[in-house]
Amino acid sequence: MTFRLIAADLDDTLLDENSEISPRNREAIREAVDRGIQFVIATGRMFKTSISYMDELCIDGDCPLINYHGALIKKSKSREIILHRKLSNDLAVAVAEEAERQDCHISLFIDDDLYISKESEYSRYYQNLARIEPEEVGSLSAFLKKNKAGPSKMSIIRWDGRIDEIEALFKDKFGRKLSVLQSRPYFLEITDRKATKGQALRWLVEREGLRREEVIAFGDGHNDLDMLSYAGLGVAMGNARPELLETADLITSSNNEDGVAEVIEKYVLGVEA
Repeated sequence: MTFRLIAADLDDTLLDENSEISPRNREAIREAVDRGIQFVIATGRMFKTSISYMDELCIDGDCPLINYHGALIKKSKSREIILHRKLSNDLAVAVAEEAERQDCHISLFIDDDLYISKESEYSRYYQNLARIEPEEVGSLSAFLKKNKAGPSKMSIIRWDGRIDEIEALFKDKFGRKLSVLQSRPYFLEITDRKATKGQALRWLVEREGLRREEVIAFGDGHNDLDMLSYAGLGVAMGNARPELLETADLITSSNNEDGVAEVIEKYVLGVEA
């Protein structure tokens, strides 16, 4: 099979434990692109906190990035938005109200800016992780009612042992209309029902006139599952969640062992191990 597009998650997939792209991963991607392969970052992150990694790769062309788990597809150079599936304002308000009832720290991502009600240990943790400064606006349900905005994503962070319980509650209440999943330990991510990595990748692949069989996708977490299931070659990192290890077409080395490059070298570049 000839592959024509590579999609890779960032955290714990393309990035190592220091949130860096290793030289081997970088060179493998660059060589694949030089051979005409499209490269797409597919992440739950904001556009503004992921574009630097695309810049680091020094890839020519206006490459698309999939952000917010599939809610946004935006081009790297022109900053053109080619797909944006926002939460409706009424659903966002309902989610915020429920989060407030459950005493959850929740974040709003609107037009690539981050809003919180007030600073907390959770907001400081995320700020350190994503290197982004949030804006404090008080009650988020009231904020949403006032400005009528539709967020790209809403996130709950919780490490008191209740994250599974909170996920079940939100799925029961909103699961028919929204995507509700844990992207990593302590993180519950809420987006439009159609805003998942797999659905965004499918949309992009069809827009480019490609076939799913021509796609390689790499991931490690719950939010990568439908993307790996869609791709012609779905690759789970060695450090991936058990669900991915069980369902992926291929398991590669971990994110700290150049797992992305290992697959690109063998299946795209034809390098013998």
